[in-house]
Amino acid sequence: MAEKTQRNFVVNFTRGFFSPFRSVRILRSHPRLIQYILIPFLINVLVFSGAVYLGLEFFGSTVVEYIPQGEAWYWSILYWFLWVVAVLLTAILVFFSFTVVGNLIASPFNDLLSERTEETLTGAINDEPFLFRQFLRDAWRTILLEAKKMWIFVVIMVLILPLNLIPGLGNSLYTVLAISLTLFFLCIEYLGFVMVRKRQFFKEQKSYIFARKFLMLGFGCGVLATLSVPFFQFFCIPLAVIGATRIWCEDAGLIAIATKSVVTDNPAVVTQESLNVD
Repeated sequence: MAEKTQRNFVVNFTRGFFSPFRSVRILRSHPRLIQYILIPFLINVLVFSGAVYLGLEFFGSTVVEYIPQGEAWYWSILYWFLWVVAVLLTAILVFFSFTVVGNLIASPFNDLLSERTEETLTGAINDEPFLFRQFLRDAWRTILLEAKKMWIFVVIMVLILPLNLIPGLGNSLYTVLAISLTLFFLCIEYLGFVMVRKRQFFKEQKSYIFARKFLMLGFGCGVLATLSVPFFQFFCIPLAVIGATRIWCEDAGLIAIATKSVVTDNPAVVTQESLNVD
């Protein structure tokens, strides 16, 4: 029994972790999906470039001026130490602003990408005609929902920040909570596109995630790993949207669950081996 549990943990974590990376295979097999990631890609490039520029401008014109300097050797050590800390903090701000703002602005297009991915994997085509007015209405609703989620995330991160002031375990506790919250947020963020279309909101999304904790832990770690790779984070958001949509379709029984898959030329057919879900 313990061996089976361990196998489930490893298999499901691995399946979740590599889900964003396996999205590249889906795009390669179904190039028509690429048109739905062009606008989010351009948005991500613009947001990231702007965040880097503002971060470097802030660092160069403001932060460096307040770093103390002196002629003694220990002032040089202090200067370089604070310089490194300032660079790291600036990088974190750039990363955070890119993730939050990029997701928010591109959310209507990510919703459309998720819908087209579901159609591609399941063969269930949406026959409703495209109406620009309806798209704008849905886009506004999606942006409001994304803004609400991100606002809650930011508020919670700020609330747990004072834990760093507690001597001893305060910093460790904050680190664990911050990483856990980030992983949970990433799962909620990208699963939300497909689940909201099914009228499944935060309560259902939370239940879905905790019922598949190893799978979702792997998915969150995979997205976080993708975001940490320089320049590859431009593609992270659409790959994560496709990966989360694929996970939902697999677990809903719309396509088979597998460790190895071969996507055929028919978008409704996926040949896979079955595996257990935690």
